[in-house]
Amino acid sequence: MMLQIHNTTKKEIPEQLLEKAVLLVLENEGFTVESIVGVYCGNKMIQRINREFLGHDYPTDTITFRYNKGAEIDGEFYISLDVVKENAARFSVDFQQELLRVTLHSALHLIGYGDQSAEERRLIEEKEAFYLTRSGAATL
Repeated sequence: MMLQIHNTTKKEIPEQLLEKAVLLVLENEGFTVESIVGVYCGNKMIQRINREFLGHDYPTDTITFRYNKGAEIDGEFYISLDVVKENAARFSVDFQQELLRVTLHSALHLIGYGDQSAEERRLIEEKEAFYLTRSGAATL
């Protein structure tokens, strides 16, 4: 089992809390880690990834890639700290709470939850709220 968190920015993030949040989601949903890399970056990097792999030329909060099927997760996710900061201000929430929410969202994507339809968005948002209350959001 290997879960790695990488921060490519100068902004400090609570890496241990974020790692625990990813593991909480996986364990509670019946998954384990084969190899997961979480990269916390800026808009420049995530926009390049979004353009190259998804054909969208703009920054986004998170992009996830799953490389296998089954209960052991092999994948990676990228989270733009710039977009997280913008969204925290937009939704009037603390930066770290929004960072935790997006990390949980990324973990949910890795295990197969989508957000393309209204029903998928409703379900993934319910899961985010469930895990936010269990992952230390109250202590942020």
